[in-house]
Amino acid sequence: MSFTGGARIPQTPTLPQGETVASYGTYLEAQKAVDHLSDHQFPVQMVTIVGTDLRMVERVTGRLTYARVAMGGFGSGAWFGVFIGLLFLLSGGSSGILFAAVLFGGAAGLLLAVLVYATSRGKRDFTSQSQIVAAQYAVLCRAERAHEARQMLREVGGVRVGAATPVPPAHPMGARPSDPTAAYPQTAPGQSAPGQPPVAPGQPPAQPRYGQLAPQPPAEPRYGQLAPQPPAAPPSGAPETQPGAEKQD
Repeated sequence: MSFTGGARIPQTPTLPQGETVASYGTYLEAQKAVDHLSDHQFPVQMVTIVGTDLRMVERVTGRLTYARVAMGGFGSGAWFGVFIGLLFLLSGGSSGILFAAVLFGGAAGLLLAVLVYATSRGKRDFTSQSQIVAAQYAVLCRAERAHEARQMLREVGGVRVGAATPVPPAHPMGARPSDPTAAYPQTAPGQSAPGQPPVAPGQPPAQPRYGQLAPQPPAEPRYGQLAPQPPAAPPSGAPETQPGAEKQD
């Protein structure tokens, strides 16, 4: 139950909705930005802090030894003994029972901690603390108030105006993506392909690079198929007729 009347949090994991109004490198900067919005009477229930590129960071705090293990075990057992001793005091016991419960609990915790450390055989001889850290913290706001949030956050920095429009990939020879010959640019005889040195007169053309279409010789006619014949020359003395001309009487 919320006493501040804030936004309702979904019961199932749900991605946040809204526009990215600012982006910061640390959580403290993102927290400062939300505090700035709250100080200017902005409805912060429309704001969400999202950490991206999450990483688990384990910071080593020190070396683990038998003495350190024994001290930690004695402290944990002593606190448990205090709890047991207080129960005896409430039931009508004396203060000596509390002192004995503390000593007994500390000794039991020390012995248990040393035994557990000895059975580990030095596999983890250090103490550490683990944290989930994000590489970037984005401040999201609902679309209807995103512009107002950007204007307020300009004083603390980190405001994102908008993402750049993606540029489509370039195609060779100005061909469209649907053109099947775009990957094989054609060159005229005596000219070199793009990206290759020019061909000098009288020299054979250079070998095509990978991805370019090599010139193909004319295909041989298959068995049973007539080879293409050159057009027959007109007989000598016969008048030449122009294509499309009609015979006149």
